[in-house]
Amino acid sequence: MLSRMANPLKRAARPAAIAGVRAVSTTQIGGYEVFDHQYDAVVIGAGGAGLRAAAGLVGHGLKTACITKVFPTRSHTVAAQGGINGALANMTEDDWRWHAYDTVKGADWLGDQDAIQHMCRLAPEVILELESFGLPFSRTPEGKIYQRAFGGQSLKFGKGGQAYRCAAAADRTGHAILHTLYGMALKFDCLFFVEYFAMDLIMSDDGKCLGCIAMCMEDGSIHRFGAHSTIVATGGFGRAYQSCTSAHTCTGDGSAMATRAGLPMQDLEFVQFHPTGIFPAGCLLTEGCRGEGGILRNSEGEPFMARYAPTAKDLASRDVVSRGMTLEIREGRGCGPNGDHIHLHLDHLPPEFLAERLPGISETAKIFAGVDVTREPAPVLPTVHYNMGGIPTNWKTQVLKDEQNTVVPGLLAAGEAACASVHGANRLGANSLLDLVVFGRQAADTTAELVKPNTAPVKLPASAGESSIARMDQMRFSKGSTKTSELRRELQVAMQKYAPVVQKGKDVIVDIMKKYKDVGISDRGLVWNTDLVECLELENLLNQGVQEMFSAEARKESRGAHAHEDYQDSKVILKYRAVIDQPLDQEMKHIPPMKRVY
Repeated sequence: MLSRMANPLKRAARPAAIAGVRAVSTTQIGGYEVFDHQYDAVVIGAGGAGLRAAAGLVGHGLKTACITKVFPTRSHTVAAQGGINGALANMTEDDWRWHAYDTVKGADWLGDQDAIQHMCRLAPEVILELESFGLPFSRTPEGKIYQRAFGGQSLKFGKGGQAYRCAAAADRTGHAILHTLYGMALKFDCLFFVEYFAMDLIMSDDGKCLGCIAMCMEDGSIHRFGAHSTIVATGGFGRAYQSCTSAHTCTGDGSAMATRAGLPMQDLEFVQFHPTGIFPAGCLLTEGCRGEGGILRNSEGEPFMARYAPTAKDLASRDVVSRGMTLEIREGRGCGPNGDHIHLHLDHLPPEFLAERLPGISETAKIFAGVDVTREPAPVLPTVHYNMGGIPTNWKTQVLKDEQNTVVPGLLAAGEAACASVHGANRLGANSLLDLVVFGRQAADTTAELVKPNTAPVKLPASAGESSIARMDQMRFSKGSTKTSELRRELQVAMQKYAPVVQKGKDVIVDIMKKYKDVGISDRGLVWNTDLVECLELENLLNQGVQEMFSAEARKESRGAHAHEDYQDSKVILKYRAVIDQPLDQEMKHIPPMKRVY
């Protein structure tokens, strides 16, 4: 489903002046001095997808800039725990086609099978490539990359039992990938613009992306980046919710930038709840806990998942497990004094085994729940974890602007900010890190096909970014009575209440969005104005949250991660893009829809 904001916000400029700093060239826009930079390619975001794209681009000999609002190794990919899927066959026999089948099934047949084929076929290659980069995977006694069981993974097209497909570096795989890819990007001399907040894309009158405009948070200076290829890799918008596993930086910046450029979003109604967020903090306990033998039990001590997934049990897909946990709580079998959570048992596993395979979650459970997992269960509850939807792209990561799959020239997207769509209605655990690496690499390869080193610089229009500067300026001098933190909290509480089970939340979110015009900030400066940055981030969250709610109310079915209880007419422009149900070539057969049972 494609959603599009009908009336992107427009704001008037107010004169102001900022101190000059060195840059390639400068111009004056709306009273601000703007510094212009020229590159072959610009990557927005320095998580797993952004760093893999950046490393690939400079590896192809392209002059590349990577813009990131946090230091690269603090990007949210660092929090990924469980592992990365790939049919290496190190533990049992395996085949990438079986992986593709599981991914199509997990997506509830809403994933594009050409993109799924591309991702799963490349999975073993990119994992071995990461190993060659120096990623410290856990090892088997034979010295092979260790692979653990993960939810929704099977052998022989669902008929051969549990697959052991998730390559892991203990329970800190994302941390290992991020540091490894950052090192590779530096090795090839990528230029990083650290703590720069990307404000908007720069688009030409004929719909081509020419780069982006960003603000240096250190001194408040404004920078325009001209590029033949702009890659959006800014992650999801989990912070629209009150309880989530996302970092505070996950505010949907790239997706909101695309929306303001008049581009649609796809499948925003599909938001994944991870079954095991620590109660009540929401911090993640990896699916690897259950992959290594952990068991979910209700207040009666019953391992209840056999009721909802007789075969896969605790290793069914995440939407099935989360829904089973929710039903147990609703039916009065929740744990604790208020019956409001479930117990995850790891205490039957040897302490030395937990120390080796799950050291991070043992520490996390101790800090955030006060429990020793070697002796007692951890309290858990489904928590917002991942956005399946995002900026629509084809399998080559080129952004699409309509239901006819028309490509937006010069604009690509990868990672959680994008919707390839390999995850459809529900993502399988450990497919996210694979998504980042495969499509980050693909973004670099696609760019290398279209852009050659030393190509003449992009010519930016003199007024490019004027509306973005005006929007920023208006918020900088806003005098409304509502604080950013107050409205953000109101949005998060409303999303938590209405978005998991869709009822009449659309009107509530629209009302909250209208209050944004009354937001005011107290800091008028430009140096480290976090008040201003958070205000701009809030606009991005509202932008994505309202589209999610409209899309959710329009989908009259319960499918994958989306549950629907009511339907009302909506005013958001909604269109439908057909699922690509055919693979790229004859190496993989078409997987027809069937009843989804685990």
